[in-house]
Amino acid sequence: MSAGVHTVAVIGAGKIGELMLSGLLRSGWPVDRLVATARRPARAEELTARYGVRVVDNLTAVDEAAVLAVSVKPQDAAALLDEIGPKVPADKLVISLCAGLPTSFFNRRLPEGTPVVRVMTNTPALVDEAMTAISAGAYATGTHLALAEEMFKPLGQTIRVPESQQDAVTALSGSGPAYFYLLVEAMIDAGILLGLPRQVAHELIVQTAIGSAVMLRDSGEHPVKLREAVTSPAGTTISAIRELEKHGVRAALLAALEAARDRARELAAQAD
Repeated sequence: MSAGVHTVAVIGAGKIGELMLSGLLRSGWPVDRLVATARRPARAEELTARYGVRVVDNLTAVDEAAVLAVSVKPQDAAALLDEIGPKVPADKLVISLCAGLPTSFFNRRLPEGTPVVRVMTNTPALVDEAMTAISAGAYATGTHLALAEEMFKPLGQTIRVPESQQDAVTALSGSGPAYFYLLVEAMIDAGILLGLPRQVAHELIVQTAIGSAVMLRDSGEHPVKLREAVTSPAGTTISAIRELEKHGVRAALLAALEAARDRARELAAQAD
């Protein structure tokens, strides 16, 4: 299988599956090379109306597509693979978007030799700013990884990582947008506390977040250097940072990401 335009089936087109569909279409992937499956008829109608894709049953999707992108909830993956596993030829590429599930979970339920690529992306795919981590399973080759990259590059940035690092990726970037939204929410509330109208606080913080992210990406500087550039002796910033450290914000983030990593492992254990 070489990189190129293959028919792709998004099996279980929920939030993440829809992100993939919409991103492929925005990048110019032909709609007649996409199919999707959905559990509820209303969801199927919604996807067809929104994107023009055909929604079919799982076995038809397996029959028609060269690439099967599985994006069901982790707890639903075993039942799905029990249904489609015997029908999947070993030359199909299976892309797993199921958080926490290792490629070995799929290998045990698919014909021997079926290539599986594990992918963790995130919701900024909606604005083509996703961070997508891609890992090869036991039978996936460099060509399979290149095809997965081709499919996800239109959604933002991609990176290849060993599969052993995927639970950490899930905690860091998969769940990462939620941490930033929580921080922005708290800073907007602080702005209101300090006397600003909500909309003014919102505009100030959102643009500050965007500008800071672009500086981190484009300057090549370590975040410590960028933070120090804002932190004047005996100034306002160092007073704020002292309070953040006093309240254990750094330690809380470390603990939070460990908890997310551990939950990813629990999901895999429960699904098995």
